[in-house]
Amino acid sequence: MGTAATWIAPVATMIAAMMTAANLGVRITGWGFVVFAIGSVCWSIVGIVSHQPHLLVANAFLTLVNLIGIWRWLGRQAQYEKGGRKAAAKSINAAGPDLLPVGQLAGAKLIGRDGEAIGEVIDAMMSRDGRLTYLVVSEGGLGGVGERLHAIDVNEVSFEEAGVACGFDEHALSRRQQLTSDTWPTRTRLGRAAGQGPPIGKA
Repeated sequence: MGTAATWIAPVATMIAAMMTAANLGVRITGWGFVVFAIGSVCWSIVGIVSHQPHLLVANAFLTLVNLIGIWRWLGRQAQYEKGGRKAAAKSINAAGPDLLPVGQLAGAKLIGRDGEAIGEVIDAMMSRDGRLTYLVVSEGGLGGVGERLHAIDVNEVSFEEAGVACGFDEHALSRRQQLTSDTWPTRTRLGRAAGQGPPIGKA
């Protein structure tokens, strides 16, 4: 068992680190903590077999931390997202505007006119009267390195189950004005007057 744990521990730790660092959503992050927990248990076994009490104590604590991470991402946060999705689905057949879980906009795919993902929503800006103004979308690069940011007016998109749909392709997106990571536009710089955006849940 000690020999197997010696191999499993570092491999599980590396895989878990990649899963959580990639920020691919609630479930992937949650399962990353599951793999982290496997790694920390194996490191604890290595500590026992090799008579390294400091390694055992450190990874016993990390196992507890990982269990909290599993609960937070696969339990608590997953239930929140499930509640938002159910409310959005029920609102389609209810009176009034369709609803949108705003917290799930970040990470949503930007779907181009050909039906393919051309970018990813990283954030959204809204006015204090509850109206979405624009989305900030990233495209290009790898793992956030070399990515380009663009502001997309909400009147240019529609909110679909598969993501945020737009009427342009990746080439048109790449030709748009590029934002810096710490300087985003105001509403007026997108040619909008305050409060003229659609209410949340409407394109």
